[in-house]
Amino acid sequence: MSLKSCALLTAFAILNVVTSFPLPGNDSKDPFAPRPFTPAGGLGTDNSTIPYYHPLSDFDYQSLLLALNQEYIELDLFNYGLAKFSAEDFEAAGLNSADRELIHFMALQEVGHAELITNMLGESAPERCNYTYPFETVPEFVAFSQQLTRWGESGVYGFLNHLDSRAAATLLTNSITTEARQQFVFRQFQGLSAMPYDFIVGVPQSFAWTLLAPYITTCPAKNPTINFQNFPGLQVTNGPDALSNSTGSWPAISVVNNTLTEPGRRVEFKWENPGLPVGNVSTDPLYKTFTFVDGPPKYAAWISQLNTTYTELQDVNTDENTAWAIQPNATVFPNSNNTIVNGTVFVVLTDEQVPITPFNITQINGHVVAGPVLYQAD
Repeated sequence: MSLKSCALLTAFAILNVVTSFPLPGNDSKDPFAPRPFTPAGGLGTDNSTIPYYHPLSDFDYQSLLLALNQEYIELDLFNYGLAKFSAEDFEAAGLNSADRELIHFMALQEVGHAELITNMLGESAPERCNYTYPFETVPEFVAFSQQLTRWGESGVYGFLNHLDSRAAATLLTNSITTEARQQFVFRQFQGLSAMPYDFIVGVPQSFAWTLLAPYITTCPAKNPTINFQNFPGLQVTNGPDALSNSTGSWPAISVVNNTLTEPGRRVEFKWENPGLPVGNVSTDPLYKTFTFVDGPPKYAAWISQLNTTYTELQDVNTDENTAWAIQPNATVFPNSNNTIVNGTVFVVLTDEQVPITPFNITQINGHVVAGPVLYQAD
């Protein structure tokens, strides 16, 4: 039997595969023998495997620790937004009582997600922290919620298939698919297309932690330390405006044309130096930003869908930590209309054009000067 695969980042060769399956009615007395109608192979599919829904390595533990902190801030954020703004505030932004009830239901979903990961981590699971949020209006609350659920979703996809505990990965899959729907809802609340892409990118844990940590003010002293890297902060100083009603930001189930930006656009960046405290600033901060790179950035890496696309930085100013790059004009596959810079894109500044694929994307970590920042392309 001959199988052909489509081009995905690199062209795969044609495979000649011969597969044999157990015949129906296999009456073997061996309890570990392949069962009828069950192809050989797969992890954890034999009769001897007992699912263990807990960390099997430090990688598992730290990844689940990060995921639980993400669930906590989502739970807090949704409830905070509902408490901060009145019904009249929401109505003025085009969101009615049913929309507010949906946000409340999403907060209840986060209760379940947090309990799930707490049970997987056991007695050492952290408790909820205190947070400071960067919004003063309902549209800003919705926009922040959309971006936070975006990096929460992509942050889990980045490590999900690398977990040693396949059983824990199964439970995380069950929860993160709900978070993906939350992100789409907040896009619709902004009047943006719910899903303007074919694929959802997965990003390293350090990306998610860098984006999350600055909003933490204090945490209980008993909470375990998160060991993932915090990169220096990055800003797009001329980012597209997704809050203006002229862009169609009134809530809508679907929109025809809501593009906020186009390929060829000049995108301006400003970044921080490493070594700055993260989150709660104190005399002895728990976390500080760090980069392995000794020198200025040279490229902007646009990470979205299945691709990482590099564009060269121009006018790099190491005194002001500013530069600019051109928004790339590229597609996921050749001769397709699925543009890479679409929806909400992760952008980091790097010293090299690191060749990476979706499965080994953490290889970029050692070359990040600053970022990520979420670029709201549409």
